[in-house]
Amino acid sequence: MATNSNSQRPNNKADNSTINRTGKDANLVKENKEQYPLARVNFYIMAASAALIIIGFLLMLGSGSTTEQFNPDIFSTRRIIVGPTIAFIGFITMAVGIIWRPNKKQHNK
Repeated sequence: MATNSNSQRPNNKADNSTINRTGKDANLVKENKEQYPLARVNFYIMAASAALIIIGFLLMLGSGSTTEQFNPDIFSTRRIIVGPTIAFIGFITMAVGIIWRPNKKQHNK
């Protein structure tokens, strides 16, 4: 029985792949914009929601009370209602920005 010398040789990936002069694999195909998991609209929504979160936390900032002196500003409406509400809306819109599936017309832009 005669054996072929090519069948005994180990299969080397460097021998079988097609690599062009730049060192990149020629078999790689660029994805279409429709195949991306997130579109440009998603990133705009996420950036706006990150801004809302930051604004909400900035509205909650302020000096606190000390043991010697009570500061009634810690109970202001801005610090306990407005700031947390804006931050919460920012977190909700962040989830919407990640989950949102745009139309194909919007996705191709």
